[in-house]
Amino acid sequence: MLILGGGPNRIGQGIEFDYCCCQAAFTLSEMGYEIIMLNCNPETVSTDYDTSDRLYFEPMTLEHVMNVIDVEKPDGVILQLGGQTPLNLAEGLEAAGVPILGTSPHSIRLAEDRGLFANLLDELDIAHPQYGMAYNITEGRKVALEVGYPVLVRPSFILGGRAMAIVEDERQLEASLNNALAAGGGQPVLIDRFMEDAYEIDVDAIGDGQQVVVGAVMQHIEEAGVHSGDSACVLPPYKVSAYHLNIIRDYTRRIGMALQVKGLLNAQYAIKGDVVYIIEVNPRASRTIPFVCKATGVNLAKAAAQVMVGHSLQEIGLTLEPEVDGFFVKEVVLPFKKIPENELVLGPEMRSTGEVMGHASSFGHAYAKAQLSAGTHLPMEGGVLISVNDYDKGAALRFGRDLVRMGYQLYATPGTADTFRRVGLPVQTVNKVSQGGPHVVDLICQNKISLILNTPLGPAAHSDGAQIRMAAISHDVPLLQPLRPFMPSAGKNYITAVCRIILKPR
Repeated sequence: MLILGGGPNRIGQGIEFDYCCCQAAFTLSEMGYEIIMLNCNPETVSTDYDTSDRLYFEPMTLEHVMNVIDVEKPDGVILQLGGQTPLNLAEGLEAAGVPILGTSPHSIRLAEDRGLFANLLDELDIAHPQYGMAYNITEGRKVALEVGYPVLVRPSFILGGRAMAIVEDERQLEASLNNALAAGGGQPVLIDRFMEDAYEIDVDAIGDGQQVVVGAVMQHIEEAGVHSGDSACVLPPYKVSAYHLNIIRDYTRRIGMALQVKGLLNAQYAIKGDVVYIIEVNPRASRTIPFVCKATGVNLAKAAAQVMVGHSLQEIGLTLEPEVDGFFVKEVVLPFKKIPENELVLGPEMRSTGEVMGHASSFGHAYAKAQLSAGTHLPMEGGVLISVNDYDKGAALRFGRDLVRMGYQLYATPGTADTFRRVGLPVQTVNKVSQGGPHVVDLICQNKISLILNTPLGPAAHSDGAQIRMAAISHDVPLLQPLRPFMPSAGKNYITAVCRIILKPR
């Protein structure tokens, strides 16, 4: 069997996929298969001398893969464990007569092509954001007007959310479309309605062509719109109703059966206004597979390898969704301190370079452990800077009250400080950056601030927020700030709720 690895580690694709390739190699070797690994990254376990029987250091391109296939003549090729890079070779390999194991290239294209997948969802009567397809700027403008701003611009067959963007108005659209069209390599670009103030859910599942079993349902902690590779997530979900979870599981099974998935499947959902919307489906291993395997104790990568060589889920004893003990939180490691010149805001294009995991009996405790592991030290004392827009002042009051009770010193910008004083909370007023010094960034640089909660609104606040982010990163101050700081959003209440959970005294 020939296993195609993920190629070079880079932002958007890393060692999560290498984990899956290694598990498949070990599993199939135990089953008596001779394993050939094709990868070009010497920093991974898949390229260790004892992982496979033969190893090829070759670029992950169709020409080089075919050269190896011509020499080795494998009985089957595994694509879906190395991430997006080998998956994009599926149609070329099929056209060359290569035996591809697992999910068929037809199903891969059906899921990866944004337009074809949306048509499939319509046939299955599964809700998805309003959308349109564009091959050029003119079509893109027309679609965006029909869908209504803000929109999410998404190219097909891309890695790590590359060139994906949230577009607020027509002024931003042309540049975003040009990037997406270039990244897509001639493929159409999907323009769909951006889901504001939505919870996002990640699902990993496995199918054998006869049934689909959910491996894990994870809730993102950041609001919808942050790339799944950048968002912290919790297993099991702690703030999603059983009603919505049942819908999510049903949709996953129906989509998996419609695609005739044989191996791993990752699906992403958004919940808004009591409706579950599907965002996208990837018929391959996902970045969360190692996290799920370790949290549940069920090796989905191993099971996928067994399914791809002909075993059913019934035969390998995986017919029920695994249970978990307590809460598991996956948190990402971001490179912002090393590249401070970049815009320090998360979005639909992936930026993280690693991840960690925290486990505990409660969500707050597990989240705090994950933050510590990622290098974010949550303060147990000191000053907390709060600057929120009018939409979030109610949640900020509750947050500020809890902090005062725990002995923290409150600092706030004028509007937020006035709100605190009206209910009797002790607070020290500090200027916004745009109001002149001494201002919030000065306090951060003087090491008087241990934690920041900031939900800016408006152009001036957006500029202030950028300076606050840079100062916070430079001085290792934990910062809680929304995905899109220039838009009003009741979803910021969710951020403050998380703050209240993780700061409870233990």
